[in-house]
Amino acid sequence: MTARRVKKRYTQIHVSIPVRLLEDLDQSLSFNQSRSKLIAGLVDKYLDADIASIQTMTTRQVMAALSCREDVNPLMRDLLLQILSQSS
Repeated sequence: MTARRVKKRYTQIHVSIPVRLLEDLDQSLSFNQSRSKLIAGLVDKYLDADIASIQTMTTRQVMAALSCREDVNPLMRDLLLQILSQSS
């Protein structure tokens, strides 16, 4: 007999949340709903929202955000600031 293949790998994590929040969450779930599945879905939506906000930004807004990052090469930062200082 061969082992069943699983498409997704899962891992356990430990987080701390207020007791009342957990109680409210558990009361909102039906008996057959999974707390882990709900939380994973919420994290996924949170990450998707971050990507969506970048997609709705103008090029100038993206350039301004990049120029503020600490990991941007100084030459690139100077070029971005030079471009941003030009009127559009």
